[in-house]
This record gives sequence, structure tokens and C-alpha cells, in this order.
Amino acid sequence: MNTESNAESESPIAYNWITTPLTAGLLRGALDIERTERGLLPHRLPAWARAQNNDGQLAMAESQPSGVRLAFRTRATVVELDTLPSKRAYVGVPDRPDGTYDFLVDGRLVRQGSVSGGHTLTIDMATGTFERTLGAPGTVRFADLSDAMKDVEIWLPHDETTELLALRTDAPVEPAADRGRPVWLHHGSSISHGSDAASPSTIWPARAASLAGADLINLGFGGSAMLDPFTARTIRDTPADVISVKIGINLVNYDVMRIRAFTPAVHGFLDTIREGHPTAPLLVVSPILCPIHEDTPGPAAPDLDTLADGQLKFKAMGDPAERAYGKLTLAVIREELARIVTQRAADDPRLHYLEGRELYGEADLGELPLPDDIHPDAATHRRIGERFAELAFAPGGPFEKR
Repeated sequence: MNTESNAESESPIAYNWITTPLTAGLLRGALDIERTERGLLPHRLPAWARAQNNDGQLAMAESQPSGVRLAFRTRATVVELDTLPSKRAYVGVPDRPDGTYDFLVDGRLVRQGSVSGGHTLTIDMATGTFERTLGAPGTVRFADLSDAMKDVEIWLPHDETTELLALRTDAPVEPAADRGRPVWLHHGSSISHGSDAASPSTIWPARAASLAGADLINLGFGGSAMLDPFTARTIRDTPADVISVKIGINLVNYDVMRIRAFTPAVHGFLDTIREGHPTAPLLVVSPILCPIHEDTPGPAAPDLDTLADGQLKFKAMGDPAERAYGKLTLAVIREELARIVTQRAADDPRLHYLEGRELYGEADLGELPLPDDIHPDAATHRRIGERFAELAFAPGGPFEKR
């Protein structure tokens, strides 16, 4: 697998460029396309849902194109994509690497590249303040490709808001054909979004979709899986063959509700999804293992002692005794989700439950610890994706082809 650098740093080569208009027909995994002064900005929530949100974290997360990819057929031997990325930096923490673009040919990852520059949002975790710096667009190039007709996918960086400006090739481009794959719609937190994964096509939902032969729509929103009604309505209104919702970690580490509110909120969320998908397989997934919140409520906060050493780790700020007053922990959430699904499944036989620790549990923690005490690393993303594909999509699983 080759890694491509920015086009600006390469020696100029004369190509007979064809510029293909960027349209929604070339995109997979986006639910809305915003036309900007320069190009297109993919969104993972529709405009009406964004209008009901007042949280900057969700606004940033849904605009980061996790699971979004350009998909087309071409004989091109070179492909260039101009983008304007928006990146994040954290005060006192080593600079984050530029986001990765994964270039797949006929379903196989063959190239990777990145775009330097762009806008930067610098966040001070100690004070909660931020500063935005404007930057210039750049180009990612994928060259030395076969001139055979091929299916190409360019998976956009899962953790960088990415404005698409221009697509150039040395041969004509046509939209990818419908391959008849089942559409899997997934909702979850930053773990589903892809936090700390190596690249966009290797976040755990993308890995699972690849193994299962499914087309992914990823509504994993970093820090924002809050049982928001507009997210439920978005899932309700989005065509899908199978649906999963991973519920729990953000409710604990943001300390947004107590058990009294949690139970009816889960019922309401599932009721809304069922309005649009009354018979689709629907899988409720509880949290993976996270020791700091197994029995200790939130909120979570950056551990400033580790931040001073240039590391970012989190710690739980709640008191285990507060469980008596209805505060949520991961253990409480798992127990209640299992009860809710069991109750509802009596009248909804295509509703299923997956215990999150089957994806990542105690046996995995020693081998693959959570680097910041919340998020899995790249190797763990691969493991979770492989396990999910086996548990959900394999024969006998809730998403088994019938």
C-alpha cells in the first residue's frame, strides 16, 4: 500500500485533466450536502436536525465525515481531490497528525494520503476555551493506478470536517453502480465515530461493514450519543435494511440524566425509530468495557496531571455512592438496556440486544488497554469491527441475510 503526499510537494506532470462536478450522486454515507462558496460540505445530520441543535460538540462531530466516501467508476491512472479541511489541536498535547484519506480500488485499500493546512480549531481542555485559525485548501493525489475499469472509493478523514472543492482525473468518471448490498445504519458515540482509529476505512463500523458486505451509514457522533430526539427522527427517516444503536457512554461521561429519565428516553428513541422501520432488524448495543465508569458515575474530565505531561487521559468525577440517587454508570445502563429490550422484544421479535463487553471486555483490557482510559486504539477498532461482524451479521446473528 502506497502513501501519497500533497500534490503541491510533487514534481509537476502533464495530465489531460478531466474535472468532474462534485454532486451528491458521487457520495455515500452523507445524509445532507451543504453547498458552500467553494464546493460541497457533507453532513451526517439533515439541515432540519442541525437547526434543532445548540451544542458545538455535536455540530463539529456531525460535520466530520466519518463513513462518508466518494464512490465512482473510472479508468483513471491518477486522481486528485481538492479539499479544505478543518482540524483540531489541543493546548499542551502533541499535534495531531493530518487526517487520512483512504483510497480503495474494488474494495481493497491501495493508497492513503492527507491534506496539510486548512482551518484549525485549537482547544484548551483546562479552560474550555478555543481559538479558530483560518487556512488554505490543499490537494491529495493518488497516482500510478491501473488503467483498467475499476470501482474507486475515497474515504474522507473521519475526524476532520472536509469541504470538497474539486475532483480531477485523467479519464472520465461515472457514479458507482448499486451493488445491492444491505444498508446498515449505525448510531453511537466517539468510539463509533472512530476516535483513535488509524484511518477512516478502519474505524470499527467500517471494518465490520467491509467484512459483512454492507453499505455503512455511520451516525457515530463524538461526545454526542445523547438519545437526542432529532437523531431518532433522522434514523426513522433514513432508508436502511438493518439498524444498530449503541447507547450509554456519553450519557455517563457527560452526566446528562438519571435513571428516571433514561428509561423513558430509551423507549421513546426506539419508538421513534420503529415509526419508520417497523420490521427492520434493530440491534441495541450496550457500552464496551470502560473501567473508569463501570461503577463510578460521571462526569468525566481531562486528567490535568497527565495533560501536563503531554498526554490526554480522562478520569471519572462522580461518586459511586451517587448511584443510590439514580446516577448512571455503565453497569446500570447495561442492566437497564437488557431489561428494556427483553420487555419490548415480546412484541417486537426483530429487536435484539448485544452486550458491549462481548466486543471489548475484561480479557481484552490487559492486551489492548484504552490509551486515554475511554477510547480504543487502532488495533482495538479492528478487533471490535471483526467481532461485531461475526456477532451481528453471521448466520444466527440479528442481521443475518434471510
